[in-house]
Amino acid sequence: MTTLIKSAKIVDASSPHHLKRKDILIVDGMITKIEDTIIQQDATIVTFNNLHVSLGWFDTSVSLGEPGYEERETIDNGLRVAAKSGFTSIAVNANTNPIVDTKSSVEFLKNKAKGHATNLYPIAALTQKSEGIEMAELYDMYQSGALAFADYKRPIANDNLMKIALLYAQNFGGLVMSFPKNKAIAGEGIANEGINSTKLGLKGIPDLAEHLQIARDLFLLEYTGGKLHIPTISTAKSVSLIKEAKKKGLQVTCSVAINNLFLSDDNLHGFDSNFKLNPPLRTKGDVKALQKAVKSGVIDIITSDHNPIDIEHKKVEFSQAKDGAIGLESSFSVLNSIFEIEEFIAQITTNPKEIFGLENTSISEGNIADVSLFTTDGEYEFTLENILSTSKNSAFLGKTLKGKAYGIFANNQLVLNQ
Repeated sequence: MTTLIKSAKIVDASSPHHLKRKDILIVDGMITKIEDTIIQQDATIVTFNNLHVSLGWFDTSVSLGEPGYEERETIDNGLRVAAKSGFTSIAVNANTNPIVDTKSSVEFLKNKAKGHATNLYPIAALTQKSEGIEMAELYDMYQSGALAFADYKRPIANDNLMKIALLYAQNFGGLVMSFPKNKAIAGEGIANEGINSTKLGLKGIPDLAEHLQIARDLFLLEYTGGKLHIPTISTAKSVSLIKEAKKKGLQVTCSVAINNLFLSDDNLHGFDSNFKLNPPLRTKGDVKALQKAVKSGVIDIITSDHNPIDIEHKKVEFSQAKDGAIGLESSFSVLNSIFEIEEFIAQITTNPKEIFGLENTSISEGNIADVSLFTTDGEYEFTLENILSTSKNSAFLGKTLKGKAYGIFANNQLVLNQ
């Protein structure tokens, strides 16, 4: 298979062609030439307006329904959605039925993903059935291909269990993830505790619930050593806690969801259940602090936190709706609407691969082609027509976004969003 990408601006700081507009020739999945102009008669030509190429995007928090919730999303369609949305790799959460907490369940996900352009990496449950009581068989799942360990959106309340997990995972270099929420403080809250939740009569989740959990985990990490990843932080104080921990030399990393970078709790006034999220939408001040932390590099990873929910559990009263929103299709356009491309590209390419233990490459001759194709130009309104997922629970419906993903070239396959 021969593919010729024409006149693409290369966005890859590790490449000698960074920020240069070049033709890229790919033969049998390998980059064979990068020149100003290439003529290749037998090639599939890829040409778009204002075409950009970067290293393949990696989303570290994607939920797919299969097994158990296929009405929300299947693995096959989810991987097609990811590819057309510009992602060459996704890490899939364990929130299926049954929970991904055994060697065989990890292998099921890996086998179902074979043959797709987008790579699927399972995040296995940290505890059995994600109940937070007994640690799962981490090493066995790691051997079968689990990339990290987390009870998706379920905090580990047992301090000693988290301590043991951090110690045990060091034996094989495993990455432990801890969702930042103290359930006792959060209680039955469904929205950020503040002026808006009070006005709307919604039970509030204090940001203290996030801060206490992060502080506890950082104390445990300082005691145990090892590696800790804190997914989807949502407040200014969380940023400062993690920043100080990094200054101490602790091996802690964190991510933020696109929802919390773009939206605030001001969006709750229409009681649209698509804005019922976990973590909840916070204040505009928190949004600004999170955006600043992306630019400064304190936040290591940006994720779509893609979580499809079927209409029966989403199109109901706000208080009764399940948490979560899809985000793969809108992810790049949201980020491109907030930042300049070089302000966030590392958080969706090289940073997540390094943190999750995957090999980084560069857009250079002789390397495997694993690239995302996109444009930074053009504004559009995000509508249902832009949603490729089975579930349609997007928090960005009706929002004006900028730029689009054209597709990917990965695993010797060209997938375009057209």
